[in-house]
Amino acid sequence: MKYISTRGNQQRMDAAGAIIAGLADDGGLFVPEEIPQVTAEFIAGLAPLSYTDRARQILRLFLTDYTDAELVGCIDRAYGGDKFDVPQVAPLRMLDDVSVLELWHGPTSAFKDMALQLLPQLMCTALQKTGEESQLLILVATSGDTGKAALDGFHDVPQIKIQVFYPEGGVSQIQHLQMATQRGGNVSVMAVQGNFDDAQSGVKKIFGDEVFNAQLAAAGTRLSSANSINWGRLVPQIVYYFSAYADLLQCGKIQNGDLINFTVPTGNFGNILAGFYARRMGLPIFKLICASNANNVLTDFLQTGYYDRNRAFYKTITPSMDILISSNLERLLYHLTGDTAQVKTWMQALADDGRYDVGEGMLQRLQNFFWADWADDARTAATIKEVYAADGYVPDTHTAVAWAVARAYQRRTDDRRPMVIVSTASPYKFNDSVLQSLGIETAGQDPFALLDRLAAINRDPIPKGLAALRQAVVLHKGVCTQDDMKAAVLAFSQK
Repeated sequence: MKYISTRGNQQRMDAAGAIIAGLADDGGLFVPEEIPQVTAEFIAGLAPLSYTDRARQILRLFLTDYTDAELVGCIDRAYGGDKFDVPQVAPLRMLDDVSVLELWHGPTSAFKDMALQLLPQLMCTALQKTGEESQLLILVATSGDTGKAALDGFHDVPQIKIQVFYPEGGVSQIQHLQMATQRGGNVSVMAVQGNFDDAQSGVKKIFGDEVFNAQLAAAGTRLSSANSINWGRLVPQIVYYFSAYADLLQCGKIQNGDLINFTVPTGNFGNILAGFYARRMGLPIFKLICASNANNVLTDFLQTGYYDRNRAFYKTITPSMDILISSNLERLLYHLTGDTAQVKTWMQALADDGRYDVGEGMLQRLQNFFWADWADDARTAATIKEVYAADGYVPDTHTAVAWAVARAYQRRTDDRRPMVIVSTASPYKFNDSVLQSLGIETAGQDPFALLDRLAAINRDPIPKGLAALRQAVVLHKGVCTQDDMKAAVLAFSQK
């Protein structure tokens, strides 16, 4: 299978080349030339398999230039051993009225581990396959979870350095500690004055600066990305939609072919886009329900067809969703139009004016796949309290946004198809906000006292990666402006 740019240049690459490059030369995102199709028999065959075997069956459809032996090795190194706290890797917790797809049992307690444990393996294999001799420098902009997951996946990997930029004061205390204490001779962590969009825009500008990239290349360094703009980061996420469906089949909750719904807490649109790919492949999904927080640019877009990032930015108790520029929408727009010139026009309008309008016809196509709503902090907190009272289950704040929106969808549409809520983080990562939502006082208590307080009422223990932060030493204290990011990258590349 070959990969091409959403913006229409003539670049056409194997998966390995696309994963190393991250972005296409014209600034577009790599997409598969065609989306592979699966049969009902294929889906039924996934039910008795382990997560790693399910991953191999899905990934081999997209990563056709990787041998089976290479894929098995990458998958086993990513998900095997004791990296994940549970043997199922991505278990489906079945409650009375919903199922919860728990994607946070990896080393950093967030769904980003599902992709960022695998991406370094795919990338290292790609370097060997292509004979690339340059040092790769992975640049990451993070709203919290991606940064630590990428650092954990890439630290001390040969021939690769990783530099993470996060918004100063825009992540939780636990998220900050996870990144600031990261060990490794090939890692750098830097706070950026501003919000996530400032950090993300800064990284995109660096990727788009041809003169700067040529300067780095002359010194033997090539830039790449671990954000979900990289296809190698997105493709592993398709697997867990199939895995959730297979689990429902395996336990007899559904029959093969039954349509189900997924509600996904959404910021940069990568997680829910993976569900779109799964549906286009033939997985029986009726609706992908996009759940946003008060930064509800996606809700407005999926309800009106008008994308406008020129609005107030809110810091919320769901910081991983505090985003106004959702990069992966570009891939969706390409797949629904097949028109690279139109996609390029929309993306240029977003860059120049911060807005674009896809029109009524395109809106109808979007709404064939998606439904959208949002929840503010008060509604999120109330949902945490209600879910705990009803089920004894403690969702994190982002999962609670999805829960609230899933309820709204069912109430307004009377759709009673099986609902899967995609749970993207452990509640321990956001213990302050979760405890306050449950009416428990947190003022004056450090993050570790709060971990213990939450553990006293939660059925799941403190994840081992978070517990280890008690003894960790803060190693990264750097702060820069968006304008200083290029200089920081240059300095780190030369170390």
